[in-house]
Amino acid sequence: MSRLTNKHIQHLYWRAGFGISYTELHQVKKMSKNKIIQHLFDQSKDPKELHIDLKEFEKDPKTLTKEKRKELRNLQNQKILDMNALWFEQMKNTKGVLREKMTLFFQNHFAVRLRMPKVMLYFHNTIRKHALSNFGELLMDISRSPAMIMFLNNRQNRKGSPNENFAREVMELFTLGRDNRYTEKDIKEAARAFTGWDFDKEGKFVFRQYRHDSGDKVFLERKGAFKGEDIIKILLEEKQTAIYLTEKIYRFFVHDTINQEHIKELATIFYDSNYNIEILLKSIFSSTWFYDKKNIGTKIKSPVDLITGLNRQFYITYAEPKVLFYTQRKLNQMLFYPPNVAGWPGGKYWIDSSTMMIRLKLASVMLTNGKIDMDIKQDMPENMMTNPRKSKRTGLAKRIRAQGNWKKFLVTLQTENKKEVTDFLIQPELSEAAKRVLSASGINDTKSFIVELLSLPEYQLC
Repeated sequence: MSRLTNKHIQHLYWRAGFGISYTELHQVKKMSKNKIIQHLFDQSKDPKELHIDLKEFEKDPKTLTKEKRKELRNLQNQKILDMNALWFEQMKNTKGVLREKMTLFFQNHFAVRLRMPKVMLYFHNTIRKHALSNFGELLMDISRSPAMIMFLNNRQNRKGSPNENFAREVMELFTLGRDNRYTEKDIKEAARAFTGWDFDKEGKFVFRQYRHDSGDKVFLERKGAFKGEDIIKILLEEKQTAIYLTEKIYRFFVHDTINQEHIKELATIFYDSNYNIEILLKSIFSSTWFYDKKNIGTKIKSPVDLITGLNRQFYITYAEPKVLFYTQRKLNQMLFYPPNVAGWPGGKYWIDSSTMMIRLKLASVMLTNGKIDMDIKQDMPENMMTNPRKSKRTGLAKRIRAQGNWKKFLVTLQTENKKEVTDFLIQPELSEAAKRVLSASGINDTKSFIVELLSLPEYQLC
């Protein structure tokens, strides 16, 4: 397969990004498959870090009054939300969608939740920097980041009193996968190796020799006076790490149900390339099976995919930025706020009776300034937005107050043919029930027809 059909290109751009415009679709379809794939990587070459003003946090809290410290804590919450909005803006506008998608993947793989903007910004930009390069370098840098050291209690990991949190998770969640190769004894020995890891007041990694257990450790059948870096290198030498990462990436990009033959082939490529992420992704996107009918329109869009896809396609603007935070929260995926260290499970986790109703209404509400039960209180403290348990339901249906640029979208769309519009906006084949709904509606207006399409369950799939 040297050429891709429209549906194949849309499939690639939904999985490697957040959909594709009608104009861009017809531009890239002139290219060969390999050139389209390379085009995706070329556009994502620049890491383009997020930047936000954090000068207020240069003050020493010890010198502040009680009231000022409270203000600083509230400002921390606000800055995390600012980072959230900034990342969404970048996903909405960037051409480098593949880097954003892999940043999203790794932000969930290394799930950290801290209300410390400086620490979280560094964490995020570290992921962004390595998202399409080398997993080993990413793993090492993230493991030594202030965010990971704090979140998994490695500051409390000291000689004679080891804390096993990071040692356990680096194997269970970040490399080998649960119950693969390692034992409880390996966790204890690894924890000893990670003693002494810390960071200074500037957020730079430091090794506290006096806290480190310098004795011999036995880890995964190897013996030595290992430090934390040695443990990470040993984990990368294990092919199981390549298998585990490949399986997670396969589920993220291809299908929730893995094909073991594909995994075996891809994991070998990944391992032999010394964990080169670009080589692994190109192997997936270049394969013929990636474009099999059984893999198209079969994944439930994450809330971020759903919201970002609508934003990119319809150029949506919001009168009240807070609505983005509430929408994320109601759909159970708030950026910088994963549910736990294991991150969001994805797949069917995204759908329940509550989220499905919001999902089906979302496009209509955003594009027609409709109402939806979002419980938005204008005076709600910022910390309530990042902690659902603190908010009180108002039971009121609130207006999203969003506006799509229909004129720009319709000019870009270049067609009013219902079949072409359907094929462009919907990835899976329409069910018989969906066909009946569209047929019974008798809608002739293009805008109304599009809103009807986006309100179908099929639009939730990519």
